[in-house]
Amino acid sequence: MNKPKVFITRKWPESVEAKLKERYQVTLNEDDRPLSAGEFKSALQQYDAVCPTVCDSFPAEVINIANKRCKILANFGVGYNHIDVTAAKQQGLVITNTPGVLTHSTADIAMTLLLMSARRGAEGDRLVRSKQWQGWCPTHMLSSNVTGATLGLIGFGRIAQAMARKAHHGFDMNIIYFNPSPASEYVVDDLQATRCTNLEELLQKSDFVSLHCPGNAETKHLINSDTLKLMKVEAHLINTARGDVVDTQALIAALKKQQISGAGLDVYEGEPTVPDELLTLDNVSLLPHLGSATLSTRTAMGEKALANLDAFFAGKPLPDQVI
Repeated sequence: MNKPKVFITRKWPESVEAKLKERYQVTLNEDDRPLSAGEFKSALQQYDAVCPTVCDSFPAEVINIANKRCKILANFGVGYNHIDVTAAKQQGLVITNTPGVLTHSTADIAMTLLLMSARRGAEGDRLVRSKQWQGWCPTHMLSSNVTGATLGLIGFGRIAQAMARKAHHGFDMNIIYFNPSPASEYVVDDLQATRCTNLEELLQKSDFVSLHCPGNAETKHLINSDTLKLMKVEAHLINTARGDVVDTQALIAALKKQQISGAGLDVYEGEPTVPDELLTLDNVSLLPHLGSATLSTRTAMGEKALANLDAFFAGKPLPDQVI
C-alpha cells in the first residue's frame, strides 16, 4: 500500500522530520524559505496532506483551487487565523492544530517582554552597543517597577494563566483579567485573580496589559486609538497573541505621543514586515515571533501535528481537530 503524500511548508525539528520520512512520502522544505500562493495551490493538488505554519497564508483563493487532492491541513501552531476556515469547511478540508505544548514558552516570552518594556531593556542594550553610554547616573533611564504592579490579561486561557502565575508568584503582581469573547468562568484560587466586567475597566486599572486572545474578526484591532486612550500614561502593552489584535498605526501614534509608557511586541500585522516608524521608537521592545521558539516546544508541536496526521490516515479520532 502506498504511503500518503505529505507536504511540509517550512523546516521542522530534525527528529520530527525523520519520523515523517519513516511514515509518509514526505516533501520537506529543505531551504526553509517562505513559499508563494502558487506553491501552496500546487501542494493542495499534489498531496494528501499539507502541514502549514502560522506564517503561511491560506486564503479562499488558495483553498478553492480546482482538482484538490489534499484532505487535511495539519497546522504547525495553535493559531489558525492564517487559514480561511469558512472556505476550508466548504471544501471539506479538515484542520488540526497543536495546542497545550507551547503554554510556558510563550508565557515566558510575554514575561520577558514585560520586563524589557518596564525596565527599558532593549533601549539600554542599544545604548551600550552603540558606545553611547557615559556611565551610571542617578537619573539615567529611570523606568517602571514590576513587583507589586497590576497585570491585566485580555483573554484568560492556558498561556494567560501561566503568565499570571509567573507574575503573581514571582513578582507579587496583582492579576486582573477580561475575556473579549464568551468563555467559561475560570477559578484559579492561587492567583487571587479578579475578573473585569468589560475591557474598559481592565485598561483603566492595569499597569501592564498583556494580550492573550485569538486573532479573528471579533478581536481585530481590539486595541485601537480609542482603547489606548483608556490606558494609564505609565502603562505598558504586551502582545504575544496575534498582530492584528492591535491597530499598529494607533499604537505607533500612542508611543510617539507617550500616551502610554511602552510596548513589547512578539507579533505584528502583516509580519514579517514591521513598519519603519515602529523600528525607530525607543519605547518599544521588538522580538521576531519567538513565543514558542524553544527546541523542546517546537519538537512537541511537530509531534502533535504528526499525531494528527497519523490519526487521520488511520481513520481514528483526531487529537486536535479544529474543523
